[in-house]
Amino acid sequence: MKTFDDKVVVITGAGSGIGRALALDCAARGSLLALSDVDETGLAETVDLAKNVGAREIHASRLDVSDRAAFTAYAAEVVDHFGRVNVVVNNAGVALTGDVEELTYDDMDWIVDINFWGVVHGTKEFLPHLVASGDGHVVNISSLFGLISVPGQSMYNATKYAVRGFSEALREEMLVTGHPVGVTVVHPGGIKTAIARNARASDSVDQGATAALFDKKLARMTPERAAQVIVRAVLKDQARCLVGLDAHALHHLAKLTGSRYQDVVARATGRMLPARPL
Repeated sequence: MKTFDDKVVVITGAGSGIGRALALDCAARGSLLALSDVDETGLAETVDLAKNVGAREIHASRLDVSDRAAFTAYAAEVVDHFGRVNVVVNNAGVALTGDVEELTYDDMDWIVDINFWGVVHGTKEFLPHLVASGDGHVVNISSLFGLISVPGQSMYNATKYAVRGFSEALREEMLVTGHPVGVTVVHPGGIKTAIARNARASDSVDQGATAALFDKKLARMTPERAAQVIVRAVLKDQARCLVGLDAHALHHLAKLTGSRYQDVVARATGRMLPARPL
């Protein structure tokens, strides 16, 4: 894929953050957009913003990516509307903070259903149409936490590692079969989005303080800049896209130190995290 002009681009989680920034970037490049989110208010705002930057055509729908039947119906609706699909960006995601011993199964199911199964649903439902397009691309949003693990993020790590493994195997399958579909797995570091503020947390976690730490000290890159990096990676058909200096630095730390990086991260995290409520 050499251009986004006149391509039908499907983006989940388009109501804010990276999803919204990607929608606006693609709109400015001449893409036709299929946008979805569970947040209908945020989604409507994205649609208005995309129109303001000259979006040629937009199809917007509320979608819970964890709902398989709903995703199947949504994919059929998008294909019926546009007649084709060229790019699918499985971006919708959530966060869950807390130690394994304190997390509930309900919260574990919640994050797996959205972060992992949402990506699987988006890939599986649209893949035949991407193949048929003759010019397809799957973009799955993992995380820096799909490259390294950190305490208190066990389930987020698990889902993002799963997205990485799923995406890398999918890319290999496309190469083996000769299908004209590229696959890029994206690993953003700290991006200025609302993911930490909207996260769930175990009872012992001070969610407000944790979100403030992310917003003020860890989130360094704007979603707009992240979108530019991701789009460039797709146009270069990169298998892996690291977004942000923190993503590059910590990935290289893990490669250099091997499993010992876990000791470094554990010590650093212990000093950085807010004290837990008594």
